[in-house]
Amino acid sequence: MKRAENSWLFKYSRWDAIPVLAAVAQFTYLLMLFFTFSRLPLWALIPLGFVWSVSISWNINGISHNFLHNAYFKSAALNRAFSVLESVTVGFSQVFYEQVHKDHHKGNADLPDDRGRTRDPLSIYKHGHNGMPESLWTYVFFSLFRDDAKAIYRSITRKSRSLARWGVFEIVLFLSLYVAAGIANWRFICFFLPFYYFGHCLSYLNGYYLHFGGNPKVPLAWGVSSYHKLYNWIWFNNGYHAEHHYRPRVHWTEMKQLHEQLRDEQMRAGTRVISLPHALGFLA
Repeated sequence: MKRAENSWLFKYSRWDAIPVLAAVAQFTYLLMLFFTFSRLPLWALIPLGFVWSVSISWNINGISHNFLHNAYFKSAALNRAFSVLESVTVGFSQVFYEQVHKDHHKGNADLPDDRGRTRDPLSIYKHGHNGMPESLWTYVFFSLFRDDAKAIYRSITRKSRSLARWGVFEIVLFLSLYVAAGIANWRFICFFLPFYYFGHCLSYLNGYYLHFGGNPKVPLAWGVSSYHKLYNWIWFNNGYHAEHHYRPRVHWTEMKQLHEQLRDEQMRAGTRVISLPHALGFLA
């Protein structure tokens, strides 16, 4: 991976300014929801809540995902600050997410072993039967409650105790802010939490179709790709998922070039491609 030339700020590419600004915009949107909640009618709040839900999945699968693979800034302090911003905005620790996602890439949506275990904690086959994926419904609506925070903490601790403590700080911080928001306006938090939960469900919906129909035994076909132009433009090339699993350190701006390099090999490997964005994979 080449580093950004003549940039004092960005580590890999000046294009990373776009997801950074997008993250700031999403956080600003969250503040807007809180401070205008009491003045907005229900008919306006409900669509705004659904926009928030979609933005959670958009951030997790685009902004946050690309950041954990290729940190945006040269400065460690700025990367740490951005990690905090992401944790508060999306509502879970970026440090913990990074560990889960690293394990996801170690397993690459693997099939359960003889004891029913997978290396990938997010594998769609983990809770399936007879080598088949789990039901879409249970994967989407139950996955948020399956994370084992203690196990994730122990995994991070094996590499860095200070990083593990920072992850705990991120959790305590966003929970404290959400509790404070609830104390300040309990009606807001009652409105907010269902959309928060639904946003994470949308992220798991996206994740399900990132691998549904893939081949866990063939590296070039671990993921399922979508080359829908608008989707990739808005979601920071999240559609190039088969390519991403094959070369996870390639920067998001270079995914199209990587696809061109791998196109013939992918065809021979039977890499699955869908025409729609992954969140609409059930229509493909």
